[in-house]
This record gives sequence, structure tokens and C-alpha cells, in this order.
Amino acid sequence: MKSIILAGGVGTRLWPLSRQHYPKQFIPLDGQSLFQKTYERANRLSDPGGIFVVTNEIHQYLVHNQIEELGYTISDDHLLAEPEGKNTLPAISWAMQRIRTLYSSAAAIVFPSDHLLGDSALDQIRVAEPLARNYLVTFGIKPTSPHTGYGYIKQGKALSRGAFVDEFKEKPDEKTAQEYIENGYLWNSGIFLLSTDCFFKELKKYRPDLFNAFAEGNVADYRKLESISIDYGLLEQSKKVAVITLDTEWSDLGTFKALYDSKIHDSEGNVGHAEYFSARNNFVQAPGKHVGLIGVHDLIVVDTSDALLVCDNRHSEQVKQLVTRYNERNDPVTKFHRQVHRPWGSYTVLEETEIYKIKRVSVKPGQRLSLQLHHHRSEHWVVVSGTAEVELDGETRFLRQGESTFVRSGMKHRLKNPGIISLEVIEVQLGEYLEEDDIVRFDDEYGRK
Repeated sequence: MKSIILAGGVGTRLWPLSRQHYPKQFIPLDGQSLFQKTYERANRLSDPGGIFVVTNEIHQYLVHNQIEELGYTISDDHLLAEPEGKNTLPAISWAMQRIRTLYSSAAAIVFPSDHLLGDSALDQIRVAEPLARNYLVTFGIKPTSPHTGYGYIKQGKALSRGAFVDEFKEKPDEKTAQEYIENGYLWNSGIFLLSTDCFFKELKKYRPDLFNAFAEGNVADYRKLESISIDYGLLEQSKKVAVITLDTEWSDLGTFKALYDSKIHDSEGNVGHAEYFSARNNFVQAPGKHVGLIGVHDLIVVDTSDALLVCDNRHSEQVKQLVTRYNERNDPVTKFHRQVHRPWGSYTVLEETEIYKIKRVSVKPGQRLSLQLHHHRSEHWVVVSGTAEVELDGETRFLRQGESTFVRSGMKHRLKNPGIISLEVIEVQLGEYLEEDDIVRFDDEYGRK
């Protein structure tokens, strides 16, 4: 069995933990990120050479880095980086076409990268593989509550294993969700088991535009594809869709309420490190802060270095609307954390005003930044640990701990770590414009424009 991991989401309902450039699937939780947990799960169903990851261009280096942290590598033909997110059907079609190109005929399990799934699901998935030869297989979860944040599946006529799908239902209101539960509907897990033969036969029949777009393996212009989910674009049209109920722990961790429900609670229902007095059923995530909650209940309190969220647990779905409001103002707080990950390492913004910005730049051993220049800012670099190889207008020099250099605006420059330990540099930017789009790249080994 092959595995496809969908890792292109941005998790807006978990802001401020989740940001566009560092979304929830890559955030470390309990020692590993959800993406890493998903990769390990896929590795138990497939060998590492049979795992395919679909993400987007800005996250592909996070994928590389987090797989390497697990002790594995992923080849370029197994990492598919979308230039623009187009929902699940184009993403799955691209990965299935890559599998068909490499293996001709195979079955593939499709996992979202940001869900919790119990280990017992793996054996249930394995025994479902024969069903995928003739059906598009989806997996349902028996509901434990009338959840309004999940889609639902209505089961039809029974099969030797599982059942036909009668209908897919979008996220309902609470009254409708209760009716669904009473009538035996399942939560839609977003997990699929597909064979290349059956999938492309149904895709050609119901979505010939996508079938033709991926016929040669790589679509000519991915941005022109329709953005559409596999549920709406294919499964709701096909007459060959089966559902199997997974008897296991599952959560899409799409909201802070879902995250709260997945954690271990104290005797008063609280989650997180804080001092609680007459407080119950609260969720606190504020690393490095002393937090006290007195006489409150059902609160979400999430604190990061640049943002604070306080909301009623029952309204956690509305965090998405808050993010929309920030986006309408073009506020970068929805896009970046103070720490921003790059393929060569990371940088952390320590302080900023309109005319200066101070960063801590961390470069991994053997890595280097692109050869670049800035039109509107100059930079001072001070090495605080490690050794820096600095290129300034074609001349190269080495800087050691405590040494510094100055990069004028308009000067071509490059920073490299030639050593075997991390290079840490304090960078002070000065100028009338300090945003990240003031950069002209001349040479970049990571293929960035």
C-alpha cells in the first residue's frame, strides 16, 4: 500500500498557534508535530519510498526538515509542492498520477496531516484494501456528540465490508447534527483508500478536466485548476463510493475545543499550566508565562510572543472569523510567528519599529542563504556563536564569535555556516522599508525566485 499525506492546510481556527507560514500540522505537540505523527503512521502501512506528501511551495522545506528529524529522507518525486492551494481533489489527483507513473497500479491511503488517529485504525485500513479495487473508499467515525464542525456520511446498502455511501452532508447546525446521529450517520474523517485503476476511471467519467490535466503527470498551469474538494468534486457524483466505520480514537483538531477535548484534564476540567482558583474547564497555552485564572470557566487562553487569544470555548469556531478580519487589514500576524522557518534555518524577530528591526538568525551547519541584495535597508551582523562565511560584493571573509560586519543597501551579500555547529547571528536592519519582500535573489540553491 502507498500513502499520500495532504499537508497544505493553514489551520486558521488555531490562530495564534497556527500561522500561514507555520500552520498547525507542523507545530510540535507532545514532542512531535501532527505531520510527523502522520508520517510515522504512514510508515507503518508503506515503506518510506512509498510515501508521497502534497504540500505547497512555502511549506516544502518544513516537510523536508521534519522528515529528516524523524531520521528519514524524501525524494523530490515524492514531495509535490503546489504553487497554489486548490483543495483536496487536485492534490489527490496529482499524487495518484505520480503513483501511477511510478508503480502503474497500486492502492493508496490518503491521510490529512493534521488529525489524531488511534493506532487500531491501521489494521482496519489494511483489511479494507481489497475493497478499493472496485470502490472509492472513505472512512467514517461513529459520532460521540452532535458536532457542528464536521461533515457527515449517510450509510446505504451494506457491502461484504462496509456499506455504500448514500449521501455526504456538509457541516450542520446543532439540531441537524443531533438528527444525523439519531439516524446513524458517521463523521466524515477525510481519510480515503483509493486504487489507481478505480480512481482514474471515476475521475475520467465525472471530472474529465482534471483527468486530462494530470494525464502527463504534471499539469501545465496548476493555478488554473478549479479549487474543489474530493467529496464535492468526485465522491458525491460517483456511484462507486463505499464507507467503512473506523472504530478508533479520532479528531481533526480543527479548533481549540477539539484540542482541549484531546488533552488530559485536571479534577476541575482544566488543561494547561496555570494557577486555578474557582476556575473550571479552561484551556491555557502560554509557555514561559505565569498565568492565573480566578472565577472563570470554559475559557481558551493562548499566548504567543506577539499575540494573545482569549475566547469562550463554545465559540472557538469563530477564531477563523478573527483571522479573516486581520487578513482584511493585511496584518502579517496571521502569516508569521516571531520565529520564521527557512530552508537554511530560521530567524526570530526580537524587536522592531518603523525604522529598525533586530533579528536572531540561526543557520544550520553546511547551509547558506541566497546571494541577494536589499534596496531599502542596510544590515549589521554580529556573530554570537559559530563561524560565519560572509560574501560581500564578491569578496569572502570569515567571522568568528564577537566579530561583525556591515552590509550596505544595494550590496550583494550572502551568509553561510561552514562549521558543524549552528551559526547564530544578531542582525540589525536599518532603513525606511524593512519587510521581507525587499529582496532580490541572484542565486539560491533551494530554487526560490
